[in-house]
Amino acid sequence: MKTILVDAINGLVLEDGSILEPMHTLLESYPNSKIVLTGANDEQFKQFKLDQVPYEVFTLKHNPEKTDPQYFKILLEKYNLTTDDVVYFEHNAEAAKTAQSVGIATYFYDHTKEDMDALKQFLDENLS
Repeated sequence: MKTILVDAINGLVLEDGSILEPMHTLLESYPNSKIVLTGANDEQFKQFKLDQVPYEVFTLKHNPEKTDPQYFKILLEKYNLTTDDVVYFEHNAEAAKTAQSVGIATYFYDHTKEDMDALKQFLDENLS
């Protein structure tokens, strides 16, 4: 079963540190494991309340950023996953392109629209 890689800030986590409930509800409808991806350093981890996120959180503290393919290579190695084992959604277009460039099925999530139907369609198509 594939792991869902979840964008943290401007994805599941809003700028005030609260959880975007429609997204959380959608994610909970899938039995798949979830990992929340961020670049947050220790200060940002506290600022955005990432210790209160309902899933495991992965960060490299901006070293490197998610716009660097190495970020995803380190992530996959840490969890003993391949690109075929994961799907990902990300609000940053450059980071989404980077994930795609390493072979991860990635959806660019426009956080200004909060389109859960489009996100659900991506997950349904890529988790089967």
